[in-house]
Amino acid sequence: MKARLDFTRVSPKAVSAMYGLQTYVNNCGLEPRLLELVKMRASQLNGCAYCLDMHSKDARAAGETEQRLYLLDAWREVSLYSERERAALEWCEALTRIDEGHVPDAVYATAREHFSEEELVSLALAVVAINGWNRLSIAFRAEAGQYRPGMHDRPKAAAA
Repeated sequence: MKARLDFTRVSPKAVSAMYGLQTYVNNCGLEPRLLELVKMRASQLNGCAYCLDMHSKDARAAGETEQRLYLLDAWREVSLYSERERAALEWCEALTRIDEGHVPDAVYATAREHFSEEELVSLALAVVAINGWNRLSIAFRAEAGQYRPGMHDRPKAAAA
């Protein structure tokens, strides 16, 4: 598919706001590999090719195994993920599919068993961020395949 427009170029102030949220998420203290699994899972659910390409590469760069990435769509069926990762993935799915039950109490309770209140807020914001990036990338047809790990690190000029 051909890109519709480069939203990063067209609206740099909007992208800067998104980078602000992403910077918080990246530095919130949650494990980078866990965050990449969450980003991958949300991107699978949303069908975002660009983000799947990006986060599979970032996950591998962070030390994630191919097997765990290949089986992520079936995380409930395999024993490759820790209980904390399972709670994060379930939380991610509930927030991404908010129309399917408004985050059931059981999902919240499981997440609270594995995450502090602050961590759970950070995890929720990680899901909010990736869902936002997915929607931008899907809407404007960001082209998958060219991403290299670290390519979208926030530019120094944008950090001011």
